[in-house]
Amino acid sequence: MTIFLVLLSIAILVLLIVWAKLNPFLAFLIASITAGFLLGLPADQIAGSVQKGMGNLLGDLVIVIVMGAMLGKLVAESGGAQRIANTLMNIFGEKYITWAMALTGLIVGIPLFYNVGFVLLVPLAFTVAYQYKISAVYVGIPLLAALSVTHGFLPPHPSPAALVAQFEANMGLTLFYGFLITIPTVAIAGPIFATQLKKVEAKPLKTFQAEIKEEKDLPGNANSFITALLPVFLLVGTTAISLNWETSGELNELIGFISNPGIVMIISVLIGTYTLGLRRRFSMKQLMSLYTDATKDIAMILLIVAGAGALKQVFTDTGVSQVIADGLKTWQMHPLILAWLITAIIRVCVGSATVAGLTTAGIIAPLVTTMNVDPNLLVLSIGAGSLMFSHFNDAGFWMYKEFFNVSIKDTIRTWSLMETLVAVIGLIGVLILDIFI
Repeated sequence: MTIFLVLLSIAILVLLIVWAKLNPFLAFLIASITAGFLLGLPADQIAGSVQKGMGNLLGDLVIVIVMGAMLGKLVAESGGAQRIANTLMNIFGEKYITWAMALTGLIVGIPLFYNVGFVLLVPLAFTVAYQYKISAVYVGIPLLAALSVTHGFLPPHPSPAALVAQFEANMGLTLFYGFLITIPTVAIAGPIFATQLKKVEAKPLKTFQAEIKEEKDLPGNANSFITALLPVFLLVGTTAISLNWETSGELNELIGFISNPGIVMIISVLIGTYTLGLRRRFSMKQLMSLYTDATKDIAMILLIVAGAGALKQVFTDTGVSQVIADGLKTWQMHPLILAWLITAIIRVCVGSATVAGLTTAGIIAPLVTTMNVDPNLLVLSIGAGSLMFSHFNDAGFWMYKEFFNVSIKDTIRTWSLMETLVAVIGLIGVLILDIFI
């Protein structure tokens, strides 16, 4: 009966988003309160449970997500992203153009949130397609595959960052493992898959052409690459030091301080403010305006994350999470596959990768302590599942269709199939890593 009530709560969430077209944050709140009543939580405790869940999850994430948005906006507006794309194109040339686009999406996608990266980089792909007289889909799919993978697998993107916090995983290790899976996933779902798409007809609208900066207005290569990837360098570097070298006293405290994801992002934004901002004659007023706009861009994402935390807390306070965990012990299925499968089903039903990942986290969290599963791999397994088969209920589906100006049929056989490849290959990568970790 308990499992049925949980499924009913999730079904209500799905219907509110898909059928009633309700904002996901409102849908989460309504579903959380409804779940509290259905599962027998005393009425006077439901509001407190919702508030506690929102506060606990956001407390760990606000700095990471907001600072990540600010850094991404800075990289985009300063011309750093364009410099990275141009440099990679010059290195790879026309023969390996799809690999250049995939690497561009991977590098620029790390600090940029998905929607920002899409709007920024897709017009650049159109420019490349026009220059070399080739299909925009052939050029664009590798780019979008890389953006999708970074969005689903790698912190500081909202869903993986939130999952790290919920499962008490190590963000540096998750990022390292994520890279190991990301590279083959992007290669197969991007450039290799794109070889089958050379004849897909696309007529990008002129509205979506990028505002290309002149060469003299772009930052240098070193400045662009280092600033964009600084959070990665700091997270992976401090994790490697703590795992491979014995430190003590003040040095240990310093490494512990710097390795905190929030501090990593603050340091990166402060350095970027100088290297891509003040040093290049942006005024402080201009920079703060950019950061304000960046915060507006991700405000709803923060609220959706908070809503997912509320539902998770209701499940926890009613004891449902433990009941589900006990029930799942009897399933003859690897916990990483189970987490992926639950996430994939919710993703197909709801359409949002973030909603799917965070909803699954509330259900699957007890597995971290009750079963022998690495929390870092659990984050990546859910991240892979959250990208499964994007279709009509996903905003990304329609963004792709309208930007590339392709038919529904071609959108499904290019975009939707690419997202499915990312999800499946990502799971295979997680299971392979699980053998060795």
